Amino acid sequence: LVGATPDEVVVGNSITVNIHTLIGTFLDELLAGNGPEREEMARADGEWDRSVEPAVLVNELDFPSDHYAIRAQLRQRGIDPDEKLRVVESRDGRTIDPRDIEAALEAHDDVGIVWMPTALYRSGQLFDVERIAAAAHEAGAYAGFDAAHSAGAVPHAFGDVGVDFAVWCTYKYLNAGPGAIGALFVAERHHGLTPALAGWWGHEKATQFEMRMTYTPADSAGAWQIGTPPLLAAAPLEGSVELLREAGIDRLRAKSLALTDFLIALVDDRLPDVSVGTPREHGARGGHVALEHPEAERLSKALTDRGVVVDFRPPNVVRVCPAAPYTSFADVLDVVDEIEAVLESGAHEAYATGAGGVT
Repeated sequence: LVGATPDEVVVGNSITVNIHTLIGTFLDELLAGNGPEREEMARADGEWDRSVEPAVLVNELDFPSDHYAIRAQLRQRGIDPDEKLRVVESRDGRTIDPRDIEAALEAHDDVGIVWMPTALYRSGQLFDVERIAAAAHEAGAYAGFDAAHSAGAVPHAFGDVGVDFAVWCTYKYLNAGPGAIGALFVAERHHGLTPALAGWWGHEKATQFEMRMTYTPADSAGAWQIGTPPLLAAAPLEGSVELLREAGIDRLRAKSLALTDFLIALVDDRLPDVSVGTPREHGARGGHVALEHPEAERLSKALTDRGVVVDFRPPNVVRVCPAAPYTSFADVLDVVDEIEAVLESGAHEAYATGAGGVT
């Protein structure tokens, strides 16, 4: 599903916890004078300049929790996040131009970690992971990714394109259900590092039950597990991942693109007051479509009460995700029928705004 060996992937924790431990780990490596290990990824002397505090490059359209975690990890190391969290701005409020990521790396030689999503949570823009990883490595930085909005919907090849580390959830496209466990990837070349957040479940398995007071990390991505995994949060993966493997990620991607193509065409044809905020090119689109409307919050609530499961993202986005394993083209047509009916009747006007909470 993500293009990795079994030892490079592990389930555990949540996305935010995994960001904490991975960002912390690689900041520690940079502060210790250990830059990216491969020759083509290192600075001229092969090591990070100890006199320069490393910066982390992110973008302004990231999911906020990513920034919260990265800022916290910078602060814990005495690094001012207002100075060292470098943010790539969006040109249109919807997408990030990869040229702006590359320009930021050229402008700031203190970037030690590039942290980007594989797909934006609001607009659904799909990033060119290989291009970003190559740019990071050329600048001597590690390349990390948040794959929450693509893992299970889009084929990835993390191991082949030089990704250093990544995180994702299993409750979205991996279909393990609300509250399901998180997952992470750490490239084999980084195995053996001591995680920033250590716990007994990440200990070397051969000696784990010897209960030593000194920590020996597992020589795999398993080192970044922390405590005992919550089994009820992990159990659904046994069935859901097997179904995805049987279907095949390439077939799922093809159907996903066909479903979202159909949805976009229907919106263009039948919903004149609704805009599509998601890139239309297949190579730039993930698994969901962002529908923009000034009354998006009320519209989302009205659709939910009619049995249409969508969600609202401020200020004006209703996300519609026709998940490929079980969504039909008839389902997509029904969704557009419901949106059209709500907007034409004004039924959404009966709903309040600003109540907050997760949708």
